[in-house]
Amino acid sequence: MARETGIAAVVGRRYWREAEARVVVEAWRASGESRAGFARRHGLGAPRIAWWARRVEGRPPAPVHFHPVRLATRDDGGGAAIEVHLVGGHRVRVPPGFPAADLRRVLAVLEAGTPC
Repeated sequence: MARETGIAAVVGRRYWREAEARVVVEAWRASGESRAGFARRHGLGAPRIAWWARRVEGRPPAPVHFHPVRLATRDDGGGAAIEVHLVGGHRVRVPPGFPAADLRRVLAVLEAGTPC
């Protein structure tokens, strides 16, 4: 019952500290429920619990996968920028004529997660 009270105090918060997330993850593990069922019962998102479970249990984050992209050429002679939307909410806008080698380096930095 004390665990349920602890979860109720954390659920409505927009941001969790590690200690708060640990309460939720431990309660989920102890419940024996699926992550989705536990999340639904408490009004949480299952991906949020998964993210915190990896973090508090010391597991590395899931790898980022890029999907192949096919670029179409434009016949009108105009050059529009290409905008790439990344999973973390970041965007990369590539103007016409941007060197492909430079773009590869930018994407490598973003994929590695190191600060620019």
